[in-house]
Amino acid sequence: MDIIHHNIWVKGRVQGVWFRKFTKDEALRLGLKGFVKNESNGNVYIEVEGNKTDLFKFYEWLHSGSPKSEVKEVIYEKENIQGFKSFLISR
Repeated sequence: MDIIHHNIWVKGRVQGVWFRKFTKDEALRLGLKGFVKNESNGNVYIEVEGNKTDLFKFYEWLHSGSPKSEVKEVIYEKENIQGFKSFLISR
């Protein structure tokens, strides 16, 4: 399968609600690689790589996120492969 890369911005109440930890858990469950981090504007930024099917499942999961989050918008764009080896929480 072809690997693709997405840059993703998640907007809403997504900081201080364990969103990054749940995002990492879901990415690892799906076998995805990349990272997740908080942005200074209150959004969460994700770079993720994997096959199209698993990325679609991940993208759908992001719309609900962690149990205490309130996701208002998820935006993504395709980007060049970075060759991530794991999925990390970045600070």
